[in-house]
Amino acid sequence: PHPLPSAIRVRPLTCTETRRGDRRVVHSLGDGTVHVSAARHDVTFGFSAVFDAGASQDAVFEGSGMRQLVELAIDGFSCTVFAFGQTGSGKTYTLMGPLTQSESRPAAPGLLGLMQRSFACLLEQSRSCGSDLALSASYLEIYNEQVRDLLSPGPPCALPLRWSKTCGFYVENQLSVDFDSLEAIADLLLQVLDPPLAGSQRRRTSAHALNRHSSRSHALLTIHIRSRAGGQSITPPILVPQPSACPSKQGTLCFVDLAGSERVKETGSTGELSVEANNINRSLLALGHCISLLAKPRGKRMHIPYRDSKLTRLLARSLGGSGITLMVACISPSSRCLSETLSTLHYASRARRVTTRP
Repeated sequence: PHPLPSAIRVRPLTCTETRRGDRRVVHSLGDGTVHVSAARHDVTFGFSAVFDAGASQDAVFEGSGMRQLVELAIDGFSCTVFAFGQTGSGKTYTLMGPLTQSESRPAAPGLLGLMQRSFACLLEQSRSCGSDLALSASYLEIYNEQVRDLLSPGPPCALPLRWSKTCGFYVENQLSVDFDSLEAIADLLLQVLDPPLAGSQRRRTSAHALNRHSSRSHALLTIHIRSRAGGQSITPPILVPQPSACPSKQGTLCFVDLAGSERVKETGSTGELSVEANNINRSLLALGHCISLLAKPRGKRMHIPYRDSKLTRLLARSLGGSGITLMVACISPSSRCLSETLSTLHYASRARRVTTRP
């Protein structure tokens, strides 16, 4: 069994929080521990890694084990990294870097997120091992419990989510784009961020009291990696069994940017925003319920209700199946966000007890 590694990232206090006089109630103690100190709350949590407000994007990539995840994907494993936490806690920045970047205005190298660094790592590994990688990508969002393809031309339309004995849950008719180079995938990511083009700007975002660019959907970018014969095998960590020798290996690397949990009272959401918030919170609640049940010893587990939401169906293999998953929890250090921060930390603590069999 392979336990789910969980990393915590504490974002800096924002200018608004500082002007408002919010206190910093979250502190990193080193050695993977984080301490929450506030009125009626004095608790310490332990994780695989903790990154404080001063941690660079590169430190998060190297310290979270993301490089090892990329190597395992090349070696044929199904790998997933997903970021979760309160709205405005830095999930999208951790995965993708600044939202202001575009093809005409790329981000500074030091600000690139886990996605771009993973693409660079793929290129580095393929060159060092002499392997020939065939790459393709798909990009989906779950908005108001509808699965939509963000790469297909035209307005995003709902796609059916099916189940089969051989594949498990899958999205019917989703578009998968082939790439001749890893640089082309990086170009896609910039297109994803550029307003006139495809991708994230087609993904639903809105402004509210806590976040000017709040994601209103869960987004899943999946890189399919086929390593052709001739490349040397990369040895995975000792907890993960090595795949048997075969002419080719097919792995996946999936990046999941979850919409942030939010309290409608705090965000001031009304009308359509309120409906979106309720759907977001409902799907995150279903995910948390599945994680709680998966964290129990195998002999004491009940039925895992993956069918309760589209999100849990798509993450079923990553959480309780044959995949390897890295969870990155993003939190605010502000006293005003204490309740949501504690909820996220408890969420991540339960996830640490989940094991998969890659």
